[in-house]
Amino acid sequence: MKKIITHISAVLLTFLVMSCTSLTKEVAFPKMYEEKPVIFLIMPPINNSNNADAKDYFYTTLNVPMAEAGYYVLPPVMTMETLQRESAYDSERFINGDLKKFRQMFGADVAVFTVIKDWRKAPIGAKIIIEIDYIFRSTKTNEIIYRRDGKIVCDTSTGFNSSGSLLGSLVKLTADAVKTAVTDYWSIAVSCNQVALSDMPYGKYHPQYGADGKMTAMPTKVDMTSSK
Repeated sequence: MKKIITHISAVLLTFLVMSCTSLTKEVAFPKMYEEKPVIFLIMPPINNSNNADAKDYFYTTLNVPMAEAGYYVLPPVMTMETLQRESAYDSERFINGDLKKFRQMFGADVAVFTVIKDWRKAPIGAKIIIEIDYIFRSTKTNEIIYRRDGKIVCDTSTGFNSSGSLLGSLVKLTADAVKTAVTDYWSIAVSCNQVALSDMPYGKYHPQYGADGKMTAMPTKVDMTSSK
């Protein structure tokens, strides 16, 4: 997993250095600095992909990057039970609706929605393609205060050199197929979340809280590649 994160971060850093934009956090996410949210509620992901397990992968890995950014993230297990009990498990019902009830129920400042647009194995080559839309909405104003569309293409090939022979090529295809089939999807979800949310303005519990406005922010839509 560490290898994946390091590789993606390197690609992302290269993108930022080469980019001509001078986008900063305070320009990209002004409402985050205005509202100064503290408590985040992770809503159950909306899974529009063909991978039935994708919802669980992302729900259990979203809290880490937000906590590391200095926010208090309500424990997913605890909130899941409450959401189910209150018939609020289906995030589709609330992603565009009034969120004040979640402020009353949990004391949350922000409701975090994720829409899993794509999670599939590429038809050609040993690659897994994932695309997630992250939507952070204020429970006070119902406005979007942070948004990111992140796409990650994970190369799961073995690196085996076929030497150009037909037999070698067949062996490589088989090895790549096996490795792709047993890929740790949880670690890919971790990597995608960490990088896609890496430019969040820092929260109250981060040592650089309030001093990161001039730091570089990414565009709303970001494409990433990684190796597994």
